[in-house]
Amino acid sequence: MTKIIKNTVAVLILISTTNLWAQKVKQEIMYREDSKFIQPTLSEDLIIPILSAEKVKVSKVDAALKDMIQKNNIIGLQLAIVSNNKIVKTMNYGLANIQDSVWVDSKTVFSINSMTKAFTGVALMQLAEEGKLNLDDPISKYLDSLPNSWKNITIKQLAGHTSGIPDIWNSERNMITENNQIALKKIKELPIVFQPGERFGYNQTNYLLLGMLIEKISGKSFEKYLTENQFNKVGMKNSAKAGLADYYKVVQHSARSYTHFRNGSLTNMYEEIPENLRTAAGIYSTATEIAEWIIALQSRQLVKEEKNLEALWTPMVLTNGKTQGMSDFLNGYAIGFYTSSGTGNSVIASLGGLRSGMYIYPKDNISVIILTNSQGFHPEDYLEQIACLYRTENK
Repeated sequence: MTKIIKNTVAVLILISTTNLWAQKVKQEIMYREDSKFIQPTLSEDLIIPILSAEKVKVSKVDAALKDMIQKNNIIGLQLAIVSNNKIVKTMNYGLANIQDSVWVDSKTVFSINSMTKAFTGVALMQLAEEGKLNLDDPISKYLDSLPNSWKNITIKQLAGHTSGIPDIWNSERNMITENNQIALKKIKELPIVFQPGERFGYNQTNYLLLGMLIEKISGKSFEKYLTENQFNKVGMKNSAKAGLADYYKVVQHSARSYTHFRNGSLTNMYEEIPENLRTAAGIYSTATEIAEWIIALQSRQLVKEEKNLEALWTPMVLTNGKTQGMSDFLNGYAIGFYTSSGTGNSVIASLGGLRSGMYIYPKDNISVIILTNSQGFHPEDYLEQIACLYRTENK
């Protein structure tokens, strides 16, 4: 009898504590005192769920996430962690829409910006497995009306940003002209920036050409090919429903984008991405669906042969015999993915919009995905830390 009473009391305490936690979470999204904008504030209760009526265990991963959110003033966020081809942790935090106080939930889709290039890389490998292209072929084998200086550039060099072709976006991250056809014509009239294979030069023109290539070879729009061969195969219903878009398109259940870059204060973010550039930055997705996509990729549902997955993730080797990427850590670029070598634990990475990213650790079979709507947050500063903490806690 005494045992029953104790158990009943414990359950009541748990229910009461959980209700209080839920109420407190609702109160966490408040207008700031200056009323200039709505900013999510953070407490341990917002990040760390109640584990029992007697004890709340604060994991190092949760503590790191709390610190990351506070330091970077993140407005809205999704996280997913994959281990051994299973999603082992997810998190939805903050506001998808400040103006209307709309919370992020598991179905909120985020613009993943240049993370799209990883999906484009997989599409190229899928076409290669179908025998419809060879990644070492020159692009001129498939596309007409190219400048002579472009004709020997290979598909692989385009995908790995070692082509030397000028960028269709200028240094201010705007297209050199709003008309994408005129912009491409102007790019064709410019000299190449460096000899193909000489160095790494990240730019959007490479993926514009790859989109043209995929559409010509497949006979379908890039969006249709991607939906049929990746979204539908994985079950990415929210991504498929959102379609490819830019910030001007109304995408249902999507997180609005915000930045401090415009004038130092928080503003809405708008960035036009023409349809023929959405092979570079057009996907809207959720952290959970990207996690499922990674699982499908590593379990050969998207790329069938092991050697082709290895080729997809092998960095371009330059004419000097070295690799090059965005930083000392991410020191290589493969077919749509950044790579890291020489650290003892190789990393395959994809980053987008200065706010979202994923790290894949093939040897450990661990992946971490973070999506946010806060431009200026650099996920690469935290993805490695979160993966290491998770790995340490779950040995």
